[in-house]
Amino acid sequence: MEEDRSRNLLSLLKRRGIIFPAFEVHGGVSGLFDYGPVGGRLLRRVQQAWVDHFLRLGNIVVIDSPTLTPHSVLEASGHVGAFNDHASECAACNAVFRSDHLLETHHSNPDSLAADELDALLGEHGVACPSCGEQNWQGARPLNLMFSTRIGATGGGRQAYMRPETAQGMFLTFPYLYRHFRSRLPFGAVQVGKGYRNEISPRQGMIRQREFNMAELEYFIDPEAPLDHDLSPWNDRPFNLVPDTQGPTPDPSHKTIADAVASGVVRHASVGLFMALTHDFLVAVGCDPERIRFRQHEGDEMAHYASDCWDCELHGAYGWIETVGIAHRGCYDLEAHEKATGSRELRAWREFDEPRAVVKDVLAPVGGVIGPAFRDRASQVNEALAALEQLPESLPFELTLGSGEVVTIEENMVEARRVEEVARGEWFLPHVIEPAFGIDRIIWHIIDHAHEETVKEGEPYVILHLPEGVAPYDVSVLPLFEKDGMGEVARALHQRFLDIRGIQSQYDASQSIGRRYARADEIGTPWAVTVDHTSLENGTVTVRRRDDQQQIRVGQDDLCEHLTRGSVSSLFS
Repeated sequence: MEEDRSRNLLSLLKRRGIIFPAFEVHGGVSGLFDYGPVGGRLLRRVQQAWVDHFLRLGNIVVIDSPTLTPHSVLEASGHVGAFNDHASECAACNAVFRSDHLLETHHSNPDSLAADELDALLGEHGVACPSCGEQNWQGARPLNLMFSTRIGATGGGRQAYMRPETAQGMFLTFPYLYRHFRSRLPFGAVQVGKGYRNEISPRQGMIRQREFNMAELEYFIDPEAPLDHDLSPWNDRPFNLVPDTQGPTPDPSHKTIADAVASGVVRHASVGLFMALTHDFLVAVGCDPERIRFRQHEGDEMAHYASDCWDCELHGAYGWIETVGIAHRGCYDLEAHEKATGSRELRAWREFDEPRAVVKDVLAPVGGVIGPAFRDRASQVNEALAALEQLPESLPFELTLGSGEVVTIEENMVEARRVEEVARGEWFLPHVIEPAFGIDRIIWHIIDHAHEETVKEGEPYVILHLPEGVAPYDVSVLPLFEKDGMGEVARALHQRFLDIRGIQSQYDASQSIGRRYARADEIGTPWAVTVDHTSLENGTVTVRRRDDQQQIRVGQDDLCEHLTRGSVSSLFS
């Protein structure tokens, strides 16, 4: 049944120019898709709805970082060393599959297993190759998922990758964000754009792709500041939570976000806030609230730097699918880039309520040695020594200057001292809450949840019940016939609609009026406007509502006014 539904959805997407395999004339490429003339509008509207939703917090800005990312950035973030999936190759036919995908029905979290554990389970359960049916696997091996490239016109160039996520660009713009927000936390940045992952075995259509649309928010907070998030707006809405109980099938829990935070099920109020905001967004763009749940990462699934992480999962033709990850990342990312570069620009300032006496050990420069040894760089050396937070275990040691240059500090160049200072504040690494959205997966589920298959006049009939805010077209203009002046009136009305800010109008005069209504319903257009002979007599038009196919007659000026206000539905009351 679910296979039939996914097949029908894919057929609709392709038939109506919503989403279809890319480069199909050349045989296609697994994991790459095109958004067509209808799907492109749907994509842009969902993306804009996401941006608008989070900008309403008031302390969020939009940025746009390059998709091309230098090796050093992704090495510091850990992607070069650890952004891997295990692959198993069939020794009989040489087909390659993700090892954890082969074991999904045999283990609760196969992605957490090491190569030898994966190999053992493949043998223990007699897992056959999906391509040829043989049970002859070569040893599982890790494969890095990033697309590598080089920056530069010459043969060498600088090693780089197509970004696997948008997050790193936002972490590295922190100094500019900090200045923009007048050095006051909390604040955040959002980014919508492409991500690239060289998936070993893309599958399930749009669910796992090699190039995909994502939307991420990095919310920077002071971990010691009191939290004043008001979670009461969601007190009348228990969410479907699946907390980590270390068991194979945790029992779902229906709690309000405030109760979940207060009881410690959700471990941080900011994570709870973004879970609630995520739920609001998904419902607003058309996801069925009964098919939304939040699943907490298990202990062996959670990233080592995360103190809490919840996946928002949507249920559809492929079962429960992760579409959003909401993680408390601590200061891991900013700290990793600080260590890699020696920069202290990724910190924020925390003012103490009262000045504090601070005793600390320092390495004081010996001016008579530092000066002659480093000459014009001596002041930089002194500044770098003063900025040391942790003294070296032994001398000599390597010291990174503000310019990035590394110098060697010998034993005779410094003196160890213990000093007492009065501190009015301190520099610290902010913590980060990150909601990361897979836009393509969300769009798939919006369509899945909106899709209704029915029968009309003995024939199959499809209606896509998309919310007005994300439907590819707001209105479809249909002349009953393109003669006797009806085509001219319809085209003039179509242009009037297009001139209304934010309104997307489609003109369709091909085939019978019934066929045109059906096409509009299939792509989710909420309103169809028909120009007929009566329109020529008195200027009224027929407005048809998609969801129940009810029709009324209304004047063109009145209709334009209601379209402008987004209140066409009130005409039917």
